[in-house]
Amino acid sequence: MAAASATTPDVLHVSLVHPLRPELPAWQPGAHVDLRLPDGRVRQYSLCGNPADRTRYEIAIKREEAGRGGSAWAHANLAEGSLAHVSAPRNNFPLAAEAGRSILVGGGIGITPLVAMARHLAAEERDFTLHLCARSAACAPLLAELRQVCGARLETWFGDEGRRFDPRRLGAPEPGTHVYACGPARLVDAVRDGLAEAEWPDAQIHIERFQATVDENFKAEPFDARIASTDAVLHVPADRSLLDVLREHGFSMASSCELGVCGACECGYRDGTVLHRDSVLPLAKRQDRMTPCVSRARVSVTLDL
Repeated sequence: MAAASATTPDVLHVSLVHPLRPELPAWQPGAHVDLRLPDGRVRQYSLCGNPADRTRYEIAIKREEAGRGGSAWAHANLAEGSLAHVSAPRNNFPLAAEAGRSILVGGGIGITPLVAMARHLAAEERDFTLHLCARSAACAPLLAELRQVCGARLETWFGDEGRRFDPRRLGAPEPGTHVYACGPARLVDAVRDGLAEAEWPDAQIHIERFQATVDENFKAEPFDARIASTDAVLHVPADRSLLDVLREHGFSMASSCELGVCGACECGYRDGTVLHRDSVLPLAKRQDRMTPCVSRARVSVTLDL
């Protein structure tokens, strides 16, 4: 751990370096890493540093009093000189290579992947605007860095100043313009709905969520999973996940969040009606990919395993 300091009263900004290697694996804006806690739990945090800097990874962790304990451990234990077990980066929220203009909308701790995007876009002198939403300037993580990186391209929307972001201000879609949103469900849902109402193409809208999508009306049903390589059929009860059943039958499946937000357990399928319940797979991948930690099937599915 190279450094750890408070960027707001409840957000810890952490800089990670390898104890032996001078360079870390390369990454692209929008990527995240897994932080493995001593008890085996894994939490995902977006990289918010400079993608061109291979010497360190930077993350920002908000202390969540009602969370699952990972942020509380991080705030209590991560300090300069301490050791942390961190994975190589993965990216489920990349910048579109074809984008001529980028509009970034972030709320609260959801600003973290957008900070890396802004650094990259600014370094390449590409056209972008970043909308930062928070209760106040004091509650906005990494605000000083964003002001330095973005300059006039940063628009702040602080509730205590009577300014609230309205997705309608983004207007009608334009060819080559892509929108990226990350933050609380209320914000990203408003952005998604506002853009849909304005008839923005799905391919130009990119959303990342830190929490699982809640569907109070969903009722899990049992289904069968056929393994393409062996023709074996595994029964998945209504009260168990496909991921659990696969592991029970000897399949070594990678996983991390098990909430459908990280994509670590993604696998392929060949046929069947899949009920996608994740918040990570883009529409184009859902034709033949699924996340077995939360997604299910109607009656049966054939897995490409």
